[in-house]
This record gives sequence, structure tokens and C-alpha cells, in this order.
Amino acid sequence: MSEPDNQAFDQGQHGHLVIVGGHEDRESSKEILSRFVQLAGGEAAVIAVITAASRVPDTMWERYDTVFRELGARDIVHVALPDRATANDAEQAARVRGCSGIWMTGGDQKRLLAMIGGTLLDEAMHGALKESGACIGGTSAGASAMCGHMLADGKADLLPEKGSVSLGAGLGFVQRVVIDQHFSERHRLARLLSIVAQNPYLLGIGIDEDTALVVERGVGIEVIGAGSVTVVDGRHVVSNVADIAAGGTPQMIDVRLHLLPSGSSFALPEEAGQQNQLQRATGAGDMATAAPPAPPALADFVRIVTKRNPRS
Repeated sequence: MSEPDNQAFDQGQHGHLVIVGGHEDRESSKEILSRFVQLAGGEAAVIAVITAASRVPDTMWERYDTVFRELGARDIVHVALPDRATANDAEQAARVRGCSGIWMTGGDQKRLLAMIGGTLLDEAMHGALKESGACIGGTSAGASAMCGHMLADGKADLLPEKGSVSLGAGLGFVQRVVIDQHFSERHRLARLLSIVAQNPYLLGIGIDEDTALVVERGVGIEVIGAGSVTVVDGRHVVSNVADIAAGGTPQMIDVRLHLLPSGSSFALPEEAGQQNQLQRATGAGDMATAAPPAPPALADFVRIVTKRNPRS
């Protein structure tokens, strides 16, 4: 793997996250993966593929190696992690730190965190994002793992249910949110509401399949792909969740829900009057278009997910 040309992916030192709800198109338009490669530097990109979430890592690697090369990337490496000790290999971590794009595949987010959470590789990924403006992408399990509070397990089929879902420590690229994937396809609104009922400090994000929330740190957000992003804001909720038994359905009054279909884009209100670098796909091609300021009801969400140093 060669050393990247920093000018190819600096992106104003902002760095990007491409958070994908799973089953992204890899056959036809490849819109989401194309955007990831573009933000990582295009033909000059140096991309690391982390397959630790998967039980078939070689298959996952071959799949993404093929599609990234089809999209013009030339320098792609498989970060193979047979055990946690490998994620603490200083030489490998240094190589990943020098990448302009880092992609985490689907699988099991608990497996992914058990392998890399708190390791030199984890530290290197954060360094690549914060210091070099790299693009960090993740699909399905790789998406859920991006937040500080990671959805680890559980389900709620029809209604929110106290105690039905458990959280674990994630990688912390974004804080104060919890991310669920395959959202509309697997009817996971009740699951997200279950989390928010017991953790109203957290904002719930549900991402549909073949859909991505693209975050430019310190600038704004965009939704691309075939579906929508659902945001559940329970910070004003009035609930009896503390008083009901485990398995019960809580009252949830004044929960706020935002639906952001593909094509939605919003800049931080404080950035709206300035030139920004939020890239938005348009019918005219790869034109850079200034996103409108986030409306007041959504502004806090945009501030939270675009925070430059979420771990601090």
C-alpha cells in the first residue's frame, strides 16, 4: 500500500463519515460506494477495508476490492484481523492511519468492537479522520459501530418495550446518537423508540437499506441512496418508563420524529452564510451545491453529528 497524497483527500481537514444502512447497491449505479471513493480521493484514494465484523472476511474483502476498483480506486488493502492482537500491531495501525478512506463491512457489530475497540487500529482510524480529513465509511454493522453508544442486541417488533434492547460501547466517531440499520425494511422503529425511551439523551438514527447519511464534520449532512434517514428525538419526552416493569410498553409523549429522504441536505446554521464544501449529487452531475441551513428543529441534530472532536 502506497503513501497517500494528502492533497487528494484533505477535504479542508473536515473529514467525512458515510454511514450506510446496509445492502448498498454494488451492481448498477453504485451511488453510495461511488461517493465514498470520491470523498476518499478518487483515483488517488488509498483505501483500507476492515472485515472484522464478518465471519466470512475473505468473501467480504473480495466483494469490496472488486467494486472499489470498478469505481477507479487503485490502492486498496485488506485489513485482516484474525485476532485482537493484530489490531494492536503498530505497523498495520500506521498504514491505516495513512489511508484516505477506511471502509467497515457488515456482519456483527459486537464482533467488530471486540476485535478493534480501544486498540491501536481504533486510534489510527480516529487520527486519519481528525488529522488528515479521511473518509470513514461503514455499512450495516459497520454503521452501528460508528457511534459511541452502539446498538448491540435486542428487538421490539410492534411496540416499544422496556429492556428489550441493549447498548454497548462503539467506536465513537459520533456521540449522543444511536444508529440502527436496515431500518424500514426490518420495521425497526419500535426498537429505536425502545432505546430513546430509556435513553432520552441519545438521538435515534434509523437508516434504510441502500441509503447513507453523509456527514462532513463541522459543515453539514446529506442523505443519498434509495431510501430515507429517520431521526427520533426524545429529549423532550414525557414518559413513565422508569415506573413500568421490564417488557412493558412505555408512554412516550412529545417524541419528535424527522424523516429525511434521499436528496435532503442541511448545513450547520452558523455555516450557512459561508462557503461550504458539502458535496451534493445533482441531476447535473458532481456539482458542489451549498446546502440550506438546518431548520431550528433539526439544528441540534446537525450540530451533534457533525461535531469535529466527538470523543473530547
